[in-house]
Amino acid sequence: MRAHWTLDDIHWQSFEPSKVDAGILAAVKAAALVEYNAPDYVTYLCNVFADRPDVKSVITTWGNEEVQHGAALARWAELADPTFKFDEAFRRFREGYSIPVDAVQSVRGSRAGELVARCVVESGTSSYYTAIKDACDEPVLKQIVTNIAADEFRHYKLFYEQFKDLNEVLPSRFERARIALGRVSEADDDELSYAYFAATTQAGDGAVYERARYAKLYEKRAFSLYRRQHTDRLVAMVGKAIGMKPHGLLMRALASGVWMFWRFRTWRLSGVA
Repeated sequence: MRAHWTLDDIHWQSFEPSKVDAGILAAVKAAALVEYNAPDYVTYLCNVFADRPDVKSVITTWGNEEVQHGAALARWAELADPTFKFDEAFRRFREGYSIPVDAVQSVRGSRAGELVARCVVESGTSSYYTAIKDACDEPVLKQIVTNIAADEFRHYKLFYEQFKDLNEVLPSRFERARIALGRVSEADDDELSYAYFAATTQAGDGAVYERARYAKLYEKRAFSLYRRQHTDRLVAMVGKAIGMKPHGLLMRALASGVWMFWRFRTWRLSGVA
């Protein structure tokens, strides 16, 4: 299946180094590592849906596009910082972080729950890349993350359709909310913090991975990019995945709470170095 877009579609010749923001660059480096690591998730998800070739086809397409995202972000990061060597950083990331790929049962408790969790992830990535697009001035990066944000929104819709058409017992709204909250809490695991460490340090420079420190450094970069419209969109997408009215009174109230927390967390992290 032909990719929705390719690296050849990016206007690399329009790169403007004077418009590179150091904070956004650090966030992009880490994102490139996480996106490029998608094949492990493809293996895990295809094991979980081993008897469903229709779902596996969606998963495989998703994984290929995620790898392309990582490749595009990596190429831009190497343009923006010629000292950054993506292959070396990715090797270090893989040495320090991996997921178990041999599981045959979903860690979410059900296959429907797994698709809810995927919707939560795609909600987050779609809003995140939209936030980067709105925050950056460098034209090549803006084109890349615009494409990626659109892909991630499309991935959300693909996983949501698979959830509705699964023809299995679907979890209740309460259970879906529990799964969603659990998946959100996993953002605190080592994946993002170790990606930030591997992306922003180099072998031999004496840097030592400290989970709490690098998690805060990553969050400082990521949280500062968001504006109210980005968190509103994130909450609405997650709300739909758990069976709530995306723009109902409850979800609007929750969106306000999330935005207040986002601002508070950004303020708390402002002094982290």
